[in-house]
Amino acid sequence: MKEISVQELKQKIDNKEDFQLIDVRETFEYETSNLDGVNIPLGGILIETDKIATDKPVIVQCRSGKRSAAAIMQLEQMHGFDNLYNLKGGILAWQEAFDPNMPVY
Repeated sequence: MKEISVQELKQKIDNKEDFQLIDVRETFEYETSNLDGVNIPLGGILIETDKIATDKPVIVQCRSGKRSAAAIMQLEQMHGFDNLYNLKGGILAWQEAFDPNMPVY
């Protein structure tokens, strides 16, 4: 599984690179704090594949990196995606590195 660090993600954002960010946390978690990604909770990821880009890198994130890894495994095995990257450490790593005041649960 391909991974990306929060530092690499921030660089992509700062450079205005073309990629998609998918947040697989539950809606209430997303509403607490997010990185402006598309919210597709893990439970619905396989039925909402039409929302996931196939023509550019897609970074998948959650709270810690576990659910996003599960989502990527499902998408790669069931739908053949090959453009997915897991955000190592999830939003907790982002908070620690860049935004200590970001509310996380």
